[in-house]
Amino acid sequence: MYLTKEEKAKLFAKHGKSATDTGSAEGQIAIFTQRIEHLTKHLKKNHKDYNTERSLVMLVGKRRSLLDYLTKKDILRYRAIVKELGLRK
Repeated sequence: MYLTKEEKAKLFAKHGKSATDTGSAEGQIAIFTQRIEHLTKHLKKNHKDYNTERSLVMLVGKRRSLLDYLTKKDILRYRAIVKELGLRK
């Protein structure tokens, strides 16, 4: 796989509450963003890979749902994660 356990733990530690808190919305959004970047690079080389394209679209939808949840729950946390990850609003 493209992410090792250490890299995932580092992502969760940076964006979540701790390295073992894998369920927080910020941690999930960060890991989805990492996967989206990886799939985007893959699709630039393999533009006819429609299964990966579908997976990418579904993943972006999941991330959008989590961002919407975070907007309703705590707007300050939403703004912080969008700024950290450099996402468009």
